[in-house]
Amino acid sequence: MNDMVKNIIMWVVIAAVLMSVFNNFGGVNQQKTNTLSYSEFINSVNAGQVSKVSIDGPTIIGLTSAGERFTTRSPGDMHMVDDLLKNGVEIVAKEPDEQSFLMSILISWFPMLLLIGVWIFFMRQMQGGAGGAGGRGAMSFGKSKAKLLTEDEIKVTFDDVAGIQEAKEEVAEVVDFLREPGKFQKLGGMIPRGILMTGSPGTGKTLLAKAIAGEAKVPFFSISGSDFVEMFVGVGASRVRDMFEQAKKSAPCIIFIDEIDAVGRARGIGIGGGNDEREQTLNQLLVEMDGFSGNEGVIVIAATNRPDVLDPALLRPGRFDRQVVVPLPDIRGREQILKVHLKKVPADDSVNPNVIARGTPGLSGADLANLVNEATLFAARANKKLVDMNDMENAKDKVLMGAERRSMVMSEEEKNCTAYHESGHAIVGRLVPEHDPVYKVTIIPRGRALGVTMFLPERDAISISKQKLESQLSSLYGGRLAEKIIFGEEAVTTGASNDIERASAIARNMVTQWGFSEKLGALNYGEDENAIGHMGQPGGQTKMISDETTQLINEEVRVFIDRNYLRAEKLLKDNIDILHSMAAALMKYETLDSTQLDQLMARKEVQSPKDWEDTDESGSGSSAKSKSKSKSKSKSKSKDGDAKPTVVGDPAEQP
Repeated sequence: MNDMVKNIIMWVVIAAVLMSVFNNFGGVNQQKTNTLSYSEFINSVNAGQVSKVSIDGPTIIGLTSAGERFTTRSPGDMHMVDDLLKNGVEIVAKEPDEQSFLMSILISWFPMLLLIGVWIFFMRQMQGGAGGAGGRGAMSFGKSKAKLLTEDEIKVTFDDVAGIQEAKEEVAEVVDFLREPGKFQKLGGMIPRGILMTGSPGTGKTLLAKAIAGEAKVPFFSISGSDFVEMFVGVGASRVRDMFEQAKKSAPCIIFIDEIDAVGRARGIGIGGGNDEREQTLNQLLVEMDGFSGNEGVIVIAATNRPDVLDPALLRPGRFDRQVVVPLPDIRGREQILKVHLKKVPADDSVNPNVIARGTPGLSGADLANLVNEATLFAARANKKLVDMNDMENAKDKVLMGAERRSMVMSEEEKNCTAYHESGHAIVGRLVPEHDPVYKVTIIPRGRALGVTMFLPERDAISISKQKLESQLSSLYGGRLAEKIIFGEEAVTTGASNDIERASAIARNMVTQWGFSEKLGALNYGEDENAIGHMGQPGGQTKMISDETTQLINEEVRVFIDRNYLRAEKLLKDNIDILHSMAAALMKYETLDSTQLDQLMARKEVQSPKDWEDTDESGSGSSAKSKSKSKSKSKSKSKDGDAKPTVVGDPAEQP
């Protein structure tokens, strides 16, 4: 608000000065004035048509007998006054203006001063945020942008952070040290100077940093790594120096640098040795964190999801002494996170966080927060006063499978093809060993997919076996094979393009990275762009693979694909009756849950969801419903070990 008032006052002053200057120069005339030549003026005087004149040096302003104003300039006629007196014209002589020396300078230099003032004004606007905690203005370009937060500005505490208990315990030591430093110092202990928090996006790194600020009750400087880097070399280093100078004045305090990989990437990488500005900024950060000058009481906390690209000098003890991994939450962690977010919304007694947690493996804290928010939106659209379990289930399906697109028009032929395609995925997934249970099958378009088959494991996956990977290969080809078996080779659609891509990636990783090929053995034939080479430098040595080895890799990939392709085809042909029944049920109900899939696989008549819910209420169907809920399922393991739900959404891709 103060900045707005200052800007308004500045523009008002500029406008007032301009108006005064224009008035002084006579730029504004309210009455119309005619300009006459001197000859016309003399002829009018001699004709008695001029009643009054005002002489101001060579300028003559007069009034005719008819009351009209005119102006002219005298060429220095010495007899002009005699002619005026002879013809009875009233003469008024104006005294010359006496301007001070300072006023003359002001008027002559005013345009230049005005340009300088406007330039300074716009520079202040462009660099308005450069001052941060160190001030604003055109000369604050090299000042730190770190935002200083007081203890009253952050309300987040450790009670608001759930699902990452081990990470909380590690950073809690920092809070204890800031509160009771003598407890550690009397035993000769030194608190870590820097803590690096790493983990997947959305796991709560920034939230944990806010909780540290809320618990520590000390000054907290928050800044992003991108705020240091500018197009001018040396600006980033200047901002780092200024930030640590401010922090030393406020010690003990905490500096939080979010997304530090923007400034902390390894030096000397790339053409020409890298970015000079970023590298100078990193050099200054290294010196400030552990140089000759001590930074007692200043603790640096940084967060990134790319620790592999950071400079090794940044990670050594004395700078970032401790690396805290903030992982994806397990089932208990997800339940705790859901409870934290459910406290903020009016939830019905039917909402069971444990059931939702079991059905959402691989989801991060941000995903779970979004799930609860989506549930509140579902309840609001239905004009409910409380969020119930049905809203939570609908929100879970939307987060995991995408939003329903019921407005999308599909012909009966396309729906039938999609029904067989998704049935093929589900049947093969239920029959192959160690495969994740089928959670739900639908032919309602969701997200980019025309149909979705979702598999959720019964527990969080820590590792994955060769048999399970091969089962995934079989289920991925189940959709394409169902189309081929029912409609013929010529009628197979492009919907399996994503299935083929994922299956090829799994098979190639099995051969080149996971050592599941008998011919190639347990060797790594892949090339990792983020590999760490000699002495910790990024960019590992390129693995030279001969043409013969490449051909052998392709042959082994083909072996895995063909073996599981044929297995899936045999399973579908042996259970062709179930394939027809499941496709018909999908055409009728559009969505099948795990209980209905159990009925189909047992070759029983399929009940609608309402029928088996009513049966459960009467007592006879409680075991089926309980089994469905207790299986609240999850998914397979990704390359880096994170369990995520498997969603097979085909035929979705178009050529």
